[in-house]
Amino acid sequence: MDAKTLIDQWLAKLFTRFPALFRRWVRTHRFVEFDDVPWTAFQGKAAHSRVALITTGGVHLKSDAPFNMRDPAGDPTFREIPADVTAGAWTITHNYYDHSDADQDINVVFPIDRLRELAESGEIGTMNRRHFSFMGHILPPHIHTLLHTTAPQVARLLKQDKVDLVILTPA
Repeated sequence: MDAKTLIDQWLAKLFTRFPALFRRWVRTHRFVEFDDVPWTAFQGKAAHSRVALITTGGVHLKSDAPFNMRDPAGDPTFREIPADVTAGAWTITHNYYDHSDADQDINVVFPIDRLRELAESGEIGTMNRRHFSFMGHILPPHIHTLLHTTAPQVARLLKQDKVDLVILTPA
């Protein structure tokens, strides 16, 4: 493991253990701000809806290329995760948060088992055939790519799949 990865993981654990330190760091960080929020109010019933998951937790199939952790500006790409994926087929590539709990139970950041249970119990209509994962921690210049290329691409795929609801799980 290289020094950058070790430092990133150490900082993630430090910020998790000492929230006041994290809040202090946040005050010095410049975040992207928006004047509006693109929001569409849900009009249907969950019991009749197709639902998809999107996470920013860096979850991906072990067979997929990992997210690029060498670029300090992050990785604006996404990974597709099939709904019928079997337990243990995924991993997490993300050094900017402590995902040790999620390594033990993926549902912490990607609640796919809970979504299956909701579909089986009739609380939601159906689970979409695929879900999506991004790596959080995207900085300029990759924010432009995320906002204008990859996020719209995922939105188009969700529309093609006729998804009614998306559950976003940040990490």
